[in-house]
Amino acid sequence: MSPRAATARGAPGGGTGAGSAVDVLLTHGYHLWDDPHERQTMRPYPPLGLLYIAAHLEAEGADVAVFDSTFARGADFVQAVQEARPKVVGIYANMLTRKRVLPMIRACQRVGARVVVGGPDPANWPEEYLAHGADAVAIGEGEETLSELARHWLSHARGAPEDLGAIAGLVWLEGRTLGPDGLATGEVVRNLPRRQLPNLDTQPFPARHLIDIDAYLRTWRRHHGQGSVSLITARGCPFHCTWCSHAVYGHSHRRRSPANVADEVAHIVDTYRPELLWYADDVFTIHKKWLRNYAAELSQRGLRMPFETITREDRLDERTMDTLAEMGCYRIWVGAESGSQRILDAMKRKTDAERVIEMVHGLQRRGIQAGMFIMLGYDGETLADMEETVGVLKRAAPDVFLTTVSYPIKNTPYYMQVKDRIVARKAWAEGSDRDFDVVGRHSRRYYDFATRWMVNSVAASRHAKDSRAAGQARRAKAEVSARIGRLGMQATAHERVQAPR
Repeated sequence: MSPRAATARGAPGGGTGAGSAVDVLLTHGYHLWDDPHERQTMRPYPPLGLLYIAAHLEAEGADVAVFDSTFARGADFVQAVQEARPKVVGIYANMLTRKRVLPMIRACQRVGARVVVGGPDPANWPEEYLAHGADAVAIGEGEETLSELARHWLSHARGAPEDLGAIAGLVWLEGRTLGPDGLATGEVVRNLPRRQLPNLDTQPFPARHLIDIDAYLRTWRRHHGQGSVSLITARGCPFHCTWCSHAVYGHSHRRRSPANVADEVAHIVDTYRPELLWYADDVFTIHKKWLRNYAAELSQRGLRMPFETITREDRLDERTMDTLAEMGCYRIWVGAESGSQRILDAMKRKTDAERVIEMVHGLQRRGIQAGMFIMLGYDGETLADMEETVGVLKRAAPDVFLTTVSYPIKNTPYYMQVKDRIVARKAWAEGSDRDFDVVGRHSRRYYDFATRWMVNSVAASRHAKDSRAAGQARRAKAEVSARIGRLGMQATAHERVQAPR
């Protein structure tokens, strides 16, 4: 088993405790080495959600371990469960890890463990996860659900008639049987929803001591010269963007107190000595008064850590940007999504495409790097819309921007809008919602060319301001690449996603 994999009972540098049993094992299916993009950027962060659940269980006296698969291989987990023989395994899954999680479920079955899966993907596809071997699916926040479920399972022998009906927040199969295809069937039972935690300050900090945080810091420092640790100040997002999944927290928004977050920052700084922080909130500046109070709390304690985070155009203004600069923000990502107001309105984004330019410039004047997220291919987007996006990017001139091609995530308004036109390129167990195409939309080849055109058009515009020979050479190279992208778009414009025959 990899020494970087998570530790049981916090054994330094160890695995899940070779040869010793554990009651509850928590894990996830993300492997850095299987992620081509992450292998390029090398900016990994640990699974905060699992660590919150682990801390909650620990505080209740549970015998809990965490297997952190980030730096591990699939075989490492198989060895870990064979050694630890957990009675209960909780697995976090998202759409990117679905393919890895399913064999993990089977590995747990082979050692007699009962498995509960949680996270956004199981919340959207509970029947499928149950069919592929999960004993239960947890919907929503996991702390109280996992606590109650683990107590129930640990006090009831496997093989006894299963009755999980009293445990809120679960989906499970009653009368479970195994079909000839190896998939489980039965009556799908959806229990009452679990109430959300009313006071986040009462929750212990994530159990970072159960994993090898130093492995993350070493990776960061090796590739970027500085180590970073993540934390969150709130849960949930109240906005209603049509493409965004709210499968775990709904549209709630609950904040921790400024003092509670500052306590965690002080603990992180004293314990791990990182050079950077990543506030992993959906929208960090959503509550401007809270932000100012938090900045004052940090200042009073003499805590000023450089950090990176995410926001929206409408949650920025001059005073907020001043506060971010005073706190030490070195980069903030603005979810611009499109430069076309028509597309933003279709997304129910409730942001202003033109005002993004002003906010990016305001951040940069304060010495804060501005990043932008851009989404291509939203239903109904035209070439004219993409040209507007390129125009906004050129005028905003962000320090960096990232593009993605939209895909309909199960149960989102966008998914419901196009579900009758969705074509899955892969079988459910082999793919993810990212493999959904929408009939009538341009081909993936078209959007590959569109991305090339967009990225290089903006790069050429940036280099145009550099009068040096090297700058002009880079401009010429970008212009050629942008032209190739545009020609590719023209050549593939006729390629549209077709309905299956």
